[in-house]
Amino acid sequence: MVDYGSDTAYQLQLVQLVQEYPQIQYIECPVQGQLWHKCRAINMALQQTTTPYFIVGDIDLIFAPDFIKKATELAKPDTVHYFQYGFLSQQESFLNKDFNSYQIAFKGNEEVTGTTLFPTVKLKELRGYDEFYHGWGAEDTDVHIRMKNAGLKVIFYDKEILLKHQWHPKVYRSKQSTHPFHSLLERINHVYMLQTQSTKRTVVNQNQDWGKIALLSDYEILTKVDYVLQLKATVLEVNAVLAQMANFRDELIYLEITAVSGVEKVKNQLKIIVGKKYQPVYDMDTVNNLLLETIIKQYRNNPYDYSFNRQKNIIQFKMYFQS
Repeated sequence: MVDYGSDTAYQLQLVQLVQEYPQIQYIECPVQGQLWHKCRAINMALQQTTTPYFIVGDIDLIFAPDFIKKATELAKPDTVHYFQYGFLSQQESFLNKDFNSYQIAFKGNEEVTGTTLFPTVKLKELRGYDEFYHGWGAEDTDVHIRMKNAGLKVIFYDKEILLKHQWHPKVYRSKQSTHPFHSLLERINHVYMLQTQSTKRTVVNQNQDWGKIALLSDYEILTKVDYVLQLKATVLEVNAVLAQMANFRDELIYLEITAVSGVEKVKNQLKIIVGKKYQPVYDMDTVNNLLLETIIKQYRNNPYDYSFNRQKNIIQFKMYFQS
């Protein structure tokens, strides 16, 4: 069981519960100040797996009592199976019934790819789920595409409903939230997936470790800052520090980036009008997206903590740059 950055109060309760089930191997990741990274969490479990088959499933499902039995019957070393969902209504989801008594509102189609049975060896050969994907969107379909590209059969099992999806409210990000969020990430994920398909990708995560466990001991070092860089959201300062990151080794860097003031922006406009040199600037959303993209592409395994206060227009980011 991998807890990837739940609220600490929830993690404490979960630790107490897991102690009642000694057969469960529990991995707790102290990554509360990071982008959600489902693929890394899955790959952590995959790296520990020694069984011939590996099942990925969503947390909001009710499984048929014979699901594992059926999955075992279907399992083949050259085939991937994924399973049709039956979606429950809000009212039905609040009832306490046995699996067969739940009445589904509608069935999912083959585009719902959340629960999949993989041959473990084949999934490991492709280096697991692609850890480029952060946030939500496309990672499940991506791994199906790569399995097909590698010559495996990918079969949608819809002969019976073995999984019932519980209704739950959508969680919307509050405007007051300081949690890391990239405004275009879901759309980038989708285009990235299409490129995986068109270029027939199979093996991923080739330039960085995959399924790397986020250890508490690695994150405790985030309290020991080596350098503090206080920057304005100018093109020059931001681009320079993004390039400078490649030079940091075994150092904890703290960045604080604030918006350029309205007065400075007016001065810039006047300089442009009279043809003088001016200071090109970024808006804070652009700075945020650039920083998060850099983390995703180059430094996602490093211990880090990130926040963007949109009310105060300030980004605070610290990372331990490992050698």
